[in-house]
Amino acid sequence: MQAVVIDKPGDVDVGEIADPAPGPDEVVVEVRACGICGTDVHLADGEFSRARYPLVPGHEFAGEVVAIGHNVSAVRVGAKVTADPNNYCGRCRPCREGHGNMCHNFRALGITDPGACAEYLAVPAWNVHLLPDAFDMSVAALIEPLSCAVHGYDLLRTKLGDRFLIYGAGTMGLLLISLAGRVGAVSVTVVEPNEGRRQMARDFGAAEVVGSADELDDEGGFDVVIDASGVVAAIEDALGRVRPGGNYLQFGVAAAEAKARFSPYHLFNNEMSLVGSMAVLHSFDRACDLAVNVDLGLSRLVSDSLPISSYLEALGYVRSGKGLKVQVAPGASRHPQAHRGVAAPAGTPCRPSGPIRSK
Repeated sequence: MQAVVIDKPGDVDVGEIADPAPGPDEVVVEVRACGICGTDVHLADGEFSRARYPLVPGHEFAGEVVAIGHNVSAVRVGAKVTADPNNYCGRCRPCREGHGNMCHNFRALGITDPGACAEYLAVPAWNVHLLPDAFDMSVAALIEPLSCAVHGYDLLRTKLGDRFLIYGAGTMGLLLISLAGRVGAVSVTVVEPNEGRRQMARDFGAAEVVGSADELDDEGGFDVVIDASGVVAAIEDALGRVRPGGNYLQFGVAAAEAKARFSPYHLFNNEMSLVGSMAVLHSFDRACDLAVNVDLGLSRLVSDSLPISSYLEALGYVRSGKGLKVQVAPGASRHPQAHRGVAAPAGTPCRPSGPIRSK
């Protein structure tokens, strides 16, 4: 099968590797859509400490089950699925204390184990979530980033009527904007220098969008301030915009060596709450239900869908900030009749294939 292989940092190619076979508790998925995110750029550049090379990247995906292991009974061949890419040991202290995303023995598709930038992918059956047969696979591949946004809001103490300020209107910023009203925001203000993305922020529900923080009229500050950019200058500005007693969420990923300056006195005197959000934790099921049952406008986030042979071009799009969510479609060329843009019937459940267990 065709797959993207990062042999070592800086050495990325598309080539032929062996098709996977399902283990006893696994299913094999023919990948129809796989998103590329900043993590994949870090993997290509050797900037992700948990990576195990050589590796096949790709952790935001959806597709069709084509084979099942002999212990699998809750998933049928032909089912449309997505999957939580993460596996936690369940034994280390972070896992025992409910922080599986900090697992000392963390494993993840596309980071430590073969990922979805390939025509086929073996997935633990208990990580699989079943989707309606007619569900748009490109939208389904957005459920993983949506689950990251859901986890971010799990960590914030929001209240009905809060005023939100969000820095950055890329894919993740737009997902946070789209969910803000559902966690209590009475208004959402967005800082985004890119003109095209400013319009997208309005489309996703922002009441006010500015190109620079200098344009903000925020006397008294905001109840909730979120950085979704990872840009140090934005982070430093954002920390000064939190009202007394307010909440700050560091959602954007800055470089590991980046340093941001802030006033400890401002933090102390205003009793601000600062929290960071990393990846997914107990949020994939809810993100799946949201994607299936609520019109969040997710299809508008996919700006580019390229064949897997054009992965290097797609990676370049992400590096340059071109478009929004860039995806590759490894198996789509064999299925020109694949459904796109088809909504699920109201109330359709997004079902996990079985109980979540540690591997």
